[in-house]
Amino acid sequence: MEEKFKQQPTDVVKIVLFGPESTGKTTLSEQLARHYNTVWVPEYAREYLQDKWNNERKTCEPDDLLPIAEGQMRLENDLAKKATNVLICDTDLLETKVYSEAYYLGYCDPILEKYALENQYDLYLLTYIDIPWEKDDLRDKPNERERMFRYFKETLEKYNRKFVTLKGNKKTRLKTAVEHIDNILDK
Repeated sequence: MEEKFKQQPTDVVKIVLFGPESTGKTTLSEQLARHYNTVWVPEYAREYLQDKWNNERKTCEPDDLLPIAEGQMRLENDLAKKATNVLICDTDLLETKVYSEAYYLGYCDPILEKYALENQYDLYLLTYIDIPWEKDDLRDKPNERERMFRYFKETLEKYNRKFVTLKGNKKTRLKTAVEHIDNILDK
């Protein structure tokens, strides 16, 4: 059963966009995929939770986290087979773990936590909060951006993940991300 939360072996370089809501992760994922002529893995939680909101007018609950994690890993594993030499991931299970802990008083399902820590990526791109927050049906923490950013950064540090913080406008973020990804590809 737990295999569905595990990364399948691949030779592609895996890059994760990581950070609080409304910090440009999806936009940058699309830009990076175009730049590297590859595919990008969308955030499965957005589709899952938007459908839930549209059908039930309910937000995320703890019981939603494993189905979200399963869907995310299914997308990542499927798209890794279609990637060129780089796979851009709009999120990962570590991000789902952060949100679980932030929303549910420190709780994270043990299965989610296990795979959030076991699955590995070559680089995390931590998106800073220096772009305007945009409201939508799912975003709900406009006044907690600094706290959430700190939590995301502390998580990367705690689990010794390789990361770079992206700040500035879209062009600056893309340039910085490409420089760091190119360094990995050149090795």
